[in-house]
Amino acid sequence: MKLLNKSLAGFFIMLMSMMSAQAMAQPYVDGVDYLTVQGIPEAKTPVVREFFSYYCPHCYEQEQNIEQLVSLLPKTVTFTRTPVGAGRPSWILGQQAYYLTQKFNLPKSINMDIFSQIHDKGEPFMNSQDLVYFFTDHGVKKSAVEQALKSTDMKFALSNYDVETQLSGITGVPTLLVNGKYVIQVGYKTPAETAKLIDYLMTLKTK
Repeated sequence: MKLLNKSLAGFFIMLMSMMSAQAMAQPYVDGVDYLTVQGIPEAKTPVVREFFSYYCPHCYEQEQNIEQLVSLLPKTVTFTRTPVGAGRPSWILGQQAYYLTQKFNLPKSINMDIFSQIHDKGEPFMNSQDLVYFFTDHGVKKSAVEQALKSTDMKFALSNYDVETQLSGITGVPTLLVNGKYVIQVGYKTPAETAKLIDYLMTLKTK
Protein backbone atom coordinates (compact mmCIF):
# COMPACT_ATOMS: atom_id res chain seq x y z
CA MET A 1 0.00 0.00 0.00
CA LYS A 2 2.86 2.36 0.91
CA LEU A 3 4.58 1.55 -2.37
CA LEU A 4 1.36 2.41 -4.24
CA ASN A 5 1.06 5.71 -2.38
CA LYS A 6 4.66 6.58 -3.24
CA SER A 7 3.98 5.73 -6.88
CA LEU A 8 0.89 7.94 -6.94
CA ALA A 9 2.76 10.74 -5.24
CA GLY A 10 5.54 10.46 -7.79
CA PHE A 11 3.01 10.47 -10.63
CA PHE A 12 1.29 13.62 -9.37
CA ILE A 13 4.64 15.38 -8.86
CA MET A 14 5.62 14.50 -12.43
CA LEU A 15 2.21 15.64 -13.73
CA MET A 16 2.44 18.96 -11.89
CA SER A 17 5.97 19.47 -13.20
CA MET A 18 4.81 18.85 -16.77
CA MET A 19 1.87 21.25 -16.38
CA SER A 20 4.15 23.88 -14.86
CA ALA A 21 6.65 23.49 -17.69
CA GLN A 22 3.88 23.76 -20.29
CA ALA A 23 2.51 26.90 -18.63
CA MET A 24 5.98 28.47 -18.65
CA ALA A 25 6.54 27.51 -22.29
CA GLN A 26 3.18 28.94 -23.37
CA PRO A 27 2.26 31.96 -21.21
CA TYR A 28 -0.70 32.95 -23.41
CA VAL A 29 -3.64 30.88 -24.55
CA ASP A 30 -5.30 31.03 -27.96
CA GLY A 31 -9.00 31.77 -27.50
CA VAL A 32 -8.39 33.44 -24.13
CA ASP A 33 -5.62 36.02 -24.46
CA TYR A 34 -5.85 36.28 -28.24
CA LEU A 35 -7.66 34.66 -31.14
CA THR A 36 -6.12 33.11 -34.24
CA VAL A 37 -8.14 34.04 -37.35
CA GLN A 38 -7.93 33.52 -41.10
CA GLY A 39 -6.89 37.14 -41.19
CA ILE A 40 -5.38 39.20 -43.96
CA PRO A 41 -2.08 38.96 -45.84
CA GLU A 42 0.18 41.79 -44.67
CA ALA A 43 2.60 43.25 -47.17
CA LYS A 44 5.14 43.71 -44.41
CA THR A 45 5.72 42.13 -41.00
CA PRO A 46 6.07 42.51 -38.09
CA VAL A 47 2.99 44.70 -38.02
CA VAL A 48 0.26 45.67 -35.57
CA ARG A 49 -2.92 46.95 -37.21
CA GLU A 50 -5.66 48.74 -35.30
CA PHE A 51 -9.22 48.59 -36.59
CA PHE A 52 -11.09 51.64 -35.33
CA SER A 53 -13.57 54.39 -36.07
CA TYR A 54 -13.37 58.04 -35.12
CA TYR A 55 -17.08 57.80 -34.34
CA CYS A 56 -16.64 54.94 -31.85
CA PRO A 57 -16.70 56.27 -28.23
CA HIS A 58 -14.65 53.33 -26.98
CA CYS A 59 -12.01 53.99 -29.65
CA TYR A 60 -11.81 57.56 -28.39
CA GLU A 61 -11.48 56.39 -24.78
CA GLN A 62 -8.66 54.02 -25.75
CA GLU A 63 -6.74 56.43 -27.99
CA GLN A 64 -4.25 57.46 -25.29
CA ASN A 65 -3.68 53.80 -24.39
CA ILE A 66 -3.05 53.04 -28.07
CA GLU A 67 -0.53 55.89 -28.24
CA GLN A 68 1.22 54.53 -25.14
CA LEU A 69 1.20 51.02 -26.58
CA VAL A 70 2.79 52.21 -29.81
CA SER A 71 5.58 53.88 -27.82
CA LEU A 72 6.31 50.51 -26.16
CA LEU A 73 6.56 48.52 -29.38
CA PRO A 74 10.01 47.71 -30.79
CA LYS A 75 11.12 50.00 -33.61
CA THR A 76 11.10 46.98 -35.91
CA VAL A 77 7.30 46.72 -35.54
CA THR A 78 5.12 48.75 -37.91
CA PHE A 79 1.93 50.21 -36.45
CA THR A 80 -0.85 51.02 -38.90
CA ARG A 81 -4.58 51.56 -38.87
CA THR A 82 -7.68 50.55 -40.77
CA PRO A 83 -10.75 52.79 -40.32
CA VAL A 84 -13.97 50.78 -40.25
CA GLY A 85 -17.01 51.96 -42.19
CA ALA A 86 -19.53 49.23 -41.30
CA GLY A 87 -21.92 50.63 -43.91
CA ARG A 88 -22.71 53.64 -41.71
CA PRO A 89 -22.64 57.04 -43.44
CA SER A 90 -20.98 58.77 -40.48
CA TRP A 91 -18.32 56.07 -40.12
CA ILE A 92 -17.62 56.26 -43.86
CA LEU A 93 -16.95 59.98 -43.38
CA GLY A 94 -14.54 58.86 -40.68
CA GLN A 95 -12.81 56.62 -43.23
CA GLN A 96 -12.52 59.60 -45.56
CA ALA A 97 -11.07 61.69 -42.74
CA TYR A 98 -8.43 59.05 -42.05
CA TYR A 99 -7.60 58.82 -45.74
CA LEU A 100 -7.01 62.57 -45.82
CA THR A 101 -4.68 62.39 -42.80
CA GLN A 102 -2.58 59.86 -44.72
CA LYS A 103 -2.88 61.59 -48.08
CA PHE A 104 -1.47 64.84 -46.73
CA ASN A 105 0.95 63.18 -44.31
CA LEU A 106 -0.43 65.11 -41.34
CA PRO A 107 1.02 64.79 -37.82
CA LYS A 108 -0.25 61.91 -35.69
CA SER A 109 -1.79 64.47 -33.33
CA ILE A 110 -4.48 65.02 -35.98
CA ASN A 111 -6.15 61.80 -34.85
CA MET A 112 -6.91 63.22 -31.41
CA ASP A 113 -8.09 66.46 -33.02
CA ILE A 114 -10.61 64.48 -35.07
CA PHE A 115 -11.73 62.47 -32.04
CA SER A 116 -12.13 65.70 -30.07
CA GLN A 117 -14.08 67.36 -32.88
CA ILE A 118 -16.62 64.54 -32.74
CA HIS A 119 -16.76 63.58 -29.07
CA ASP A 120 -15.69 66.67 -27.10
CA LYS A 121 -17.00 69.49 -29.24
CA GLY A 122 -20.02 67.52 -30.40
CA GLU A 123 -19.41 68.63 -33.98
CA PRO A 124 -19.22 65.43 -36.06
CA PHE A 125 -18.67 65.57 -39.78
CA MET A 126 -22.07 65.54 -41.45
CA ASN A 127 -20.88 65.67 -45.05
CA SER A 128 -17.77 66.04 -47.20
CA GLN A 129 -17.92 69.83 -46.93
CA ASP A 130 -17.35 69.52 -43.17
CA LEU A 131 -14.19 67.58 -43.98
CA VAL A 132 -13.07 70.37 -46.30
CA TYR A 133 -13.57 72.96 -43.52
CA PHE A 134 -11.75 70.83 -40.94
CA PHE A 135 -8.69 70.03 -43.03
CA THR A 136 -8.47 73.55 -44.40
CA ASP A 137 -8.35 74.79 -40.81
CA HIS A 138 -5.47 72.37 -40.27
CA GLY A 139 -3.36 73.88 -43.02
CA VAL A 140 -4.32 71.92 -46.13
CA LYS A 141 -5.31 73.85 -49.24
CA LYS A 142 -9.05 73.78 -49.87
CA SER A 143 -8.64 72.82 -53.53
CA ALA A 144 -6.34 69.93 -52.56
CA VAL A 145 -8.87 68.54 -50.07
CA GLU A 146 -11.74 68.83 -52.57
CA GLN A 147 -9.69 67.12 -55.26
CA ALA A 148 -8.67 64.31 -52.90
CA LEU A 149 -12.28 63.65 -51.89
CA LYS A 150 -13.25 63.20 -55.54
CA SER A 151 -10.24 61.09 -56.47
CA THR A 152 -10.16 57.49 -57.62
CA ASP A 153 -7.38 56.97 -55.11
CA MET A 154 -9.77 57.72 -52.23
CA LYS A 155 -12.39 55.33 -53.59
CA PHE A 156 -9.75 52.62 -53.85
CA ALA A 157 -8.53 53.32 -50.31
CA LEU A 158 -12.03 53.07 -48.83
CA SER A 159 -12.66 49.85 -50.73
CA ASN A 160 -9.39 48.47 -49.38
CA TYR A 161 -10.37 49.45 -45.81
CA ASP A 162 -13.63 47.52 -46.22
CA VAL A 163 -11.91 44.43 -47.60
CA GLU A 164 -9.38 44.42 -44.76
CA THR A 165 -12.18 44.72 -42.23
CA GLN A 166 -14.20 41.93 -43.82
CA LEU A 167 -11.25 39.54 -43.99
CA SER A 168 -9.78 40.40 -40.61
CA GLY A 169 -12.14 38.34 -38.47
CA ILE A 170 -12.77 41.20 -36.03
CA THR A 171 -16.17 41.56 -34.36
CA GLY A 172 -15.88 45.11 -33.05
CA VAL A 173 -13.64 48.12 -32.59
CA PRO A 174 -11.12 49.00 -31.36
CA THR A 175 -9.33 45.74 -32.14
CA LEU A 176 -5.70 44.94 -32.84
CA LEU A 177 -4.56 42.45 -35.48
CA VAL A 178 -0.99 41.20 -35.13
CA ASN A 179 0.83 40.08 -38.28
CA GLY A 180 -2.54 39.78 -39.99
CA LYS A 181 -3.33 36.64 -37.98
CA TYR A 182 -3.84 37.22 -34.26
CA VAL A 183 -6.69 39.31 -32.83
CA ILE A 184 -6.37 41.20 -29.54
CA GLN A 185 -9.26 43.03 -27.95
CA VAL A 186 -8.26 46.52 -26.79
CA GLY A 187 -8.93 47.58 -23.23
CA TYR A 188 -8.74 44.27 -21.38
CA LYS A 189 -5.05 44.73 -20.56
CA THR A 190 -2.79 47.68 -19.82
CA PRO A 191 -0.61 48.98 -22.67
CA ALA A 192 2.43 47.33 -21.06
CA GLU A 193 0.61 43.98 -20.77
CA THR A 194 -0.61 44.24 -24.36
CA ALA A 195 2.93 45.02 -25.54
CA LYS A 196 4.20 41.83 -23.86
CA LEU A 197 1.44 39.82 -25.51
CA ILE A 198 2.34 41.31 -28.88
CA ASP A 199 6.00 40.38 -28.28
CA TYR A 200 4.87 36.78 -27.74
CA LEU A 201 2.65 36.74 -30.83
CA MET A 202 5.55 38.02 -32.92
CA THR A 203 7.37 34.77 -32.12
CA LEU A 204 4.56 32.64 -33.58
CA LYS A 205 4.74 31.53 -37.18
CA THR A 206 1.86 32.58 -39.43
CA LYS A 207 0.60 30.02 -41.91
